[in-house]
Amino acid sequence: MSDHDRSDHIRKLARLIEGVDIAMLTTATPEGRLVSRPMGTQEVEFDGDLWFITRADSGNVAEIGANPQVSVAYANPSRGIYVSVSGIATIVDDRAKLEQLWSPTMRVFFPEGEHDPQLRLIHVDARTAEYWEGPGTAIGKALDIASAAVTGDRGRAAGNERVDLP
Repeated sequence: MSDHDRSDHIRKLARLIEGVDIAMLTTATPEGRLVSRPMGTQEVEFDGDLWFITRADSGNVAEIGANPQVSVAYANPSRGIYVSVSGIATIVDDRAKLEQLWSPTMRVFFPEGEHDPQLRLIHVDARTAEYWEGPGTAIGKALDIASAAVTGDRGRAAGNERVDLP
C-alpha cells in the first residue's frame, strides 16, 4: 500500500470515529477469554494510533502485558457508522503525553486527576480496520431496506471496507 493510500484510509477512519465518545476495547485474558471494556476516546485526531487512559492496576494493563493483540470498536448508530480497529497495544507511562490527552471530563473516572501516579496510557498501533457505513436516519434506513427488498441487493447504500494499515 502506498503512503498516499494509507493516508486516505486514515483520514476516512478519522472521519468515521470522530465524535464517538466511548469505544469498546477488547483484550484477552491469560486463559484466552475475550473481555471488552468501555474506554473514553481521547480527543486527538486519529493518525493510525489510538490512545486511552487507564489505571496501572486495571485488568486491561495486565492482559495487554500478556497479549498485546487488541480490538477497538466504535459505533454511532445515529450516523449509521460502525468501525472495528485491530492492533498492537502497549502500556505507556508518559506524564507529558497524559497531560496532552487529559480532558476535564476524565476526572469523573479518575478523581485524583491527571497527576495521579497510577494513571497509564494504552497506545494502540492500528494494523487493520473494518468499517460499515450506511444511512444514518430512520428514513434512510427504511429506504435502504425497501430498496434491498425490491432489488435483492442487501444494502446498496451501505459501504463496508476492510483496510490494512501497515
